[in-house]
Amino acid sequence: MSKAFEIFAPAKLNLCLFVGPVRGDGLHELSSLFVPLSLADRVVVSAADRDEVVVAGIEGPDLTARALRELREAGWEHDPIRIEVEKVIPVAAGLGGGSADAAAVLRLARGDIPDERLAAIARGLGADVSSQLEPSFCLVGGAGELVEPLPAPHPFAAVLIPDPEGLSTPAVYAEADRLGTTRSGDGIAEARRALIAAASPGAHPLEYTELLVNDLAPAALSLRPSISLALGLLAEVGAPVAIVTGSGPTAVGLFEGRDEAVAAATELRAEGHESIVASSVQGI
Repeated sequence: MSKAFEIFAPAKLNLCLFVGPVRGDGLHELSSLFVPLSLADRVVVSAADRDEVVVAGIEGPDLTARALRELREAGWEHDPIRIEVEKVIPVAAGLGGGSADAAAVLRLARGDIPDERLAAIARGLGADVSSQLEPSFCLVGGAGELVEPLPAPHPFAAVLIPDPEGLSTPAVYAEADRLGTTRSGDGIAEARRALIAAASPGAHPLEYTELLVNDLAPAALSLRPSISLALGLLAEVGAPVAIVTGSGPTAVGLFEGRDEAVAAATELRAEGHESIVASSVQGI
């Protein structure tokens, strides 16, 4: 490796998240539409005397370090490298930042390690890593390990209002179970069919707003009531749809295009509210 280079590690937006029953492995069955965003962590890879992973603002081992370790254990013989991650995606925000970073590391071994082995490593690292191996618009099933690519949606933009503190994904799922907001297996199958029919033609997400549902939203709001304020702010600045992404606590407003999103974010910032504008991307 002659010089350092960067890898694109995009955030993922759950346009919807239908949550079903708990499987035998303790994970929930789900059906969701994932779309990569222009919001991305900066992952810099350079030569080193020994493997080293540095993630700004994260103490102790994280998914990025685990991903590199798994590659070595799988027989990846590349020279030692230093991986430095500059976090741009908010942490524990329901945007898959840690999974994106781990998947970016796994992509380093493409061509050296069989795709099937990389896919197995991704599944072992976490539910969202599989979909991030090849970031693109996709329908995700199982507990996140089943990834079905779909035609890219009509380009759209989003305004994100992050929360000062993240939310624990296991805690949100546990709260959803307590509240009884999950669905039956038949309900998940029905949602899957509806999503394929609506999203396959490459439609703009605002054309199927009735499906932009997050079954974890009530649980996230129960644990973090302030999310409702963020959703209200997005509605006030004209978001046709305001949702909680993933396990939260990030609130997201969807807009027809970037101009509308920038105008809304400008209004929010003028009122003292932090916001992030991101666009859908077609893949990497």
